[in-house]
Amino acid sequence: MSHRARQRVLSSQRPRVLAAALAATALFAAFGAPRAHAETREVVIAYQDMVVPWRYAQATGEVEKATGYKVTFRKLASGADVIRALASGSVQLGEAGSSPIAAGLSQGVNLSLFWILDNINDAEALVARDGSGVTSIAGLKGKTIGVPFVSTSHFHALVALQNAGVNPADVKIVNLRPPEVAAAWQRGNIDATYIWDPVLAQVKKSGKVLITSGQVAKATGKATFDGFVVDRGFAKDNGDFVAKFVQVLAAADADYSAHRAAWNAASPQVQAVAKESGANPDEVPASLALYAFPTPAEQASKTWLGGGAQSGAAQSLLATASFLKQQGTIQNVLPDYSVGIDPRYVQRAAAH
Repeated sequence: MSHRARQRVLSSQRPRVLAAALAATALFAAFGAPRAHAETREVVIAYQDMVVPWRYAQATGEVEKATGYKVTFRKLASGADVIRALASGSVQLGEAGSSPIAAGLSQGVNLSLFWILDNINDAEALVARDGSGVTSIAGLKGKTIGVPFVSTSHFHALVALQNAGVNPADVKIVNLRPPEVAAAWQRGNIDATYIWDPVLAQVKKSGKVLITSGQVAKATGKATFDGFVVDRGFAKDNGDFVAKFVQVLAAADADYSAHRAAWNAASPQVQAVAKESGANPDEVPASLALYAFPTPAEQASKTWLGGGAQSGAAQSLLATASFLKQQGTIQNVLPDYSVGIDPRYVQRAAAH
């Protein structure tokens, strides 16, 4: 709904030198994430601004109630920030898009993907600003696109450009986090952006959608998703916590899927989602509708987390990592990304 940016100012870096935007990730392997001890029963969970159902459970303390753990939620600006925080041991679980997850695993971060937060589908889109003169992806040649580097949006922006026959080197791609995208858009400093809600809802009001991530995936076979990842050491010592946490996530998605009409702007659910994500309550129902939220059974199947190297998630991470290496963002591509996928918790939830 993944998905992230690094710099605080406009940058004219080309995609081929994206490694600079993730310079700190070279230190990932050197960070030995400290082993969490089960007896502490405390956990720090990193989250972002994505508009997803489980924000309601987050706001109402469901994780604490279900697990008995003291939970601290830390809002971070990007998936790359989340992966770095996991690598340093400052958080134990976190939300990240498939692009930063692929980059983190490629850099040797000791993490496991255990839950598909959302299939991004149409919740991320490439939008051209009214007045930019851009009416098609081909028209972006020579223009400026603002996007959070190493995010799912950045990955799909590059894929969309190449699929339309546009060399990304012929486009000025600048590294902006979502709030910076909104500000640059208002100032007219960028001609287009590839972004997610709540900023996506804002830019749509004065822009034209050129393509969505759902359409990019259908055209190229390169899907993107947001997921929950956990430090493997923490998961080993706190497996029961992770299992109960998955049940909370699954219950939130199930409630939304079964009662979509009740999740209106005035409902406590949508009010909570808006508060936690920073979105406008009036725009949350439409934002939620853009995502797809796989059930535990779907996640446990080969479509997502089950099936080893042939699982949908592993294949998506491999395709993403291969593309990031081609762009110069990462140096290594793993032969099998299922080493960073743990389907046991969704399998347990699906069996209930």
